[in-house]
Amino acid sequence: MKKHVKRMAAPSSWAIPRKTSHWVTKPSPGPHGMHESMPLLAVVRDMLKLCDNSREARFIIGGRGVAVDGKPVSDYKFPVGLMDVVTILKTKQSYRMLVDYKAKLQLVAIDDAEKGWKLARIDKKKVLKKGKVQLNLHDGRCIVLPKDQYKSGDVLKIELPSQKIMKSFKLEKGSIALLTGGSHPGSVQTVETYKVRRGSAPNLVTFKEGFGTVKENVFVVGDKAPEIKLLEAKAA
Repeated sequence: MKKHVKRMAAPSSWAIPRKTSHWVTKPSPGPHGMHESMPLLAVVRDMLKLCDNSREARFIIGGRGVAVDGKPVSDYKFPVGLMDVVTILKTKQSYRMLVDYKAKLQLVAIDDAEKGWKLARIDKKKVLKKGKVQLNLHDGRCIVLPKDQYKSGDVLKIELPSQKIMKSFKLEKGSIALLTGGSHPGSVQTVETYKVRRGSAPNLVTFKEGFGTVKENVFVVGDKAPEIKLLEAKAA
């Protein structure tokens, strides 16, 4: 498997300069897919600009100077995706990975009160023995509960790194959602309806603002107001 990818051919979601050099690090298999994440090296060097080259970035990461979701990471190819919390241990500054209006991954600085938790969407569920339910989250996590109490599309507020569920947000009318794809990426909308369709057709979510999108593009971030600090809105 190739360790690098050409910058010009890198996923459009990567917020990196395209013409500075020929190659960029390819993320290793992990909690996020290649098109939904960026390698930690690119986050440290190209997004946070903590160093000038890949050698210095690998030194910082290899020295366990960066934590993702509360755990130090030494793999410079580790994929960092939506809602992941990146903490620079030396400066104690933390950032949350979000999506901007161009559908590109961007970091937003957060305070100490926010770095101890993250939001994780339930993408799938699985029934285990003795009635237990396994929740498969968007970031590759699996949480097993004694009973079924959440639905696919709901979002959990989980403590880091313990994965303790602190709160939940349902995909229902009135919820506040961040759009991660479609024609309005990066925007925050109010859910009007959620339609579950039979067969292979995707489930649809419509919004109070007068349009809709498929469920996969919707990430609930709060009940009446966003639970997280968001990126600044684009200029009109």
